[in-house]
Amino acid sequence: MATAQTIEFREPASRVADGAKSLMPTPAPAPTGDDDELHGEKMVLNMGPSHPSTHGVLRIVLELDGEIVTKATPDVGYLHRGDEKIAENMTWNQFIPYTDRLDYLAPLANNVAYALAVEKLLGIEKQLPPRCQYIRVICCEMARISAHLLGLGAFAMDIGALTVFLHTFTEREKIYSLIERLTGARFTTSYTRIGGLSRDLPPGWAEALAKFCDEVEVNFAESETLLTRNRIFVDRTRNVGIISRADAIDYGLTGPNLRGSGVDYDVRKASPYLVYGELDFEVPVGSVGDSYDRYLVRMEEMRQSVRLIRQCLAQLPGGGDNESKELISVPDGKITLPPKTKVLTSMEELIHQFMLVTQGINAPAGEVYFGAENPKGELGFYINSRGGGTPYRLKIRAPSFCNLSILPHVLPGHLMSDVVSILGSIDFVMGECDR
Repeated sequence: MATAQTIEFREPASRVADGAKSLMPTPAPAPTGDDDELHGEKMVLNMGPSHPSTHGVLRIVLELDGEIVTKATPDVGYLHRGDEKIAENMTWNQFIPYTDRLDYLAPLANNVAYALAVEKLLGIEKQLPPRCQYIRVICCEMARISAHLLGLGAFAMDIGALTVFLHTFTEREKIYSLIERLTGARFTTSYTRIGGLSRDLPPGWAEALAKFCDEVEVNFAESETLLTRNRIFVDRTRNVGIISRADAIDYGLTGPNLRGSGVDYDVRKASPYLVYGELDFEVPVGSVGDSYDRYLVRMEEMRQSVRLIRQCLAQLPGGGDNESKELISVPDGKITLPPKTKVLTSMEELIHQFMLVTQGINAPAGEVYFGAENPKGELGFYINSRGGGTPYRLKIRAPSFCNLSILPHVLPGHLMSDVVSILGSIDFVMGECDR
């Protein structure tokens, strides 16, 4: 079993270039009776729901005293699609495409988290073939790299560093090409199935992924060269949007936003699933909890994801290319679709396929919760089943929704221009926030 290790970002003077100053504003002083005439009325400003830096349909009602934010009220729900209610009318496998649309920057990871929740209900999480588990880990870590590349590129662009956005998108295009070869789709993949995967790795895919890992590490170094000691980027992020350790816990933050505040918590370490307990990786943790720390944590997380992918490729059971369905799915005809050759030659297998397609997996009654470490934080699924092919109730714990809850606490006291920096550092996706 791998031992938990932590990469800790301290608050040394050397963390930024010498002489770098912070633009951290001080809260506007409360007016007194002597200077009431110097203070005008506060202005209420709508930021969003179509503002570029909100990265989606997030609306924040800001109350301003000059350029200082005195109150912030997030208004969510513009993208609500009723996913949780739709799940009640879908068979277990039919709901997988809907999970693609949660954090649509990491659909592979969403698929895996949902499948693991249903498999926990079925009691088959320990029966997953090792090859299936390793491939799922590879998918999750590819999704983490892809989501962080976009998050950091957009974060930098919001602050004015357009070049970084072009660098990160170049690598994301390579990831999409790999995903397309693996799943047949670039964006909404629907690759995972309850009890396994839709297909095995195509020929030559493992070698292409290993080549990508070598190339993307060069991109990490280039992006850090452009940002980590960049005077403008440091001034716009250091000591801006500080979230204390206690506040991060109280507001239910998870993922890089929680670890950026100094909390060493990662679901992959705290409650290992799949084969994470057998792999060696470290958890980056910040020390200040500002926007700069959250940037550093995500940069290091991507390096750790590359480290995990390389270990999975080296330990992958059955080699890089293998077309055996038994190695990627639970060998149970009542849970996974039987091989087509058997369906065409065996009446029993034909009946199993017909029942699975028309009625879905016959799940037992009960309730379970499963949380996975997604790029934005802990993505959790609570399932209440009364038996049969559909859930009675399904609740999604969306990390972006929980992470946005801290905005009314952290934004007041900052300059209007700092709101853009703080939003970029929190890195949310409204698709999973509104659901």
